[in-house]
Amino acid sequence: MKVLLFNGSPHKNGCTYTALEEISKTLKEEGIESEIYQIGVKSLTPCRGCGACSKLGKCVIGDDDVNNFIEIAKDFDGFIFGSPVHYGSACGGITAFLDRAFFAAFMSGREDIFSHKPGAAIVSARRSGTTAALDQLNKYFAITEMPMISGRYWNMVHGAVPDEVKQDLEGMQNMRILARNMAWFLKLKQAGESLGVKLPQKEEIVFTNFIRA
Repeated sequence: MKVLLFNGSPHKNGCTYTALEEISKTLKEEGIESEIYQIGVKSLTPCRGCGACSKLGKCVIGDDDVNNFIEIAKDFDGFIFGSPVHYGSACGGITAFLDRAFFAAFMSGREDIFSHKPGAAIVSARRSGTTAALDQLNKYFAITEMPMISGRYWNMVHGAVPDEVKQDLEGMQNMRILARNMAWFLKLKQAGESLGVKLPQKEEIVFTNFIRA
């Protein structure tokens, strides 16, 4: 079993990475593989809402790593997305990236890349804006049939630099608790599948917009 740890920060080894690294260490102790995916500092175009992905089977914007990420994601059993807090919300890079990745997967009929796989979000901040950013990121799971994994408190760490994050003992402890809960859920899911427990029955999706003639 493998968990993809997504670093949405432009800082490769910054505060968000420090939290994800703690999660990675704990997952390893639990016998779960993980890999940190770095979003980096490359320019990202936001979703155009064009719907071309439904015909192309991928995002029409091909000059960044979103389509490559979708292909990578299909081989993972769980996801933890991490972001720094910028102006009281998740950073612009991760928002543009995940909007397109989740939408393209859904519109191209490949929602099983994410659906019914456990997901969690973590955020890092110097001071505030963390709960708003978490609420924003958790919506990707809520609309994609992804079980959300929690810790024992909000999944956040505080600090302006990595050394300060390491001093946030409660925050770092919660990263470990989150990792153990993720490992526990994955093991339960694997055990259920081995006993023949099937995924929920799919229904054809009905779209309504509440407009009446």
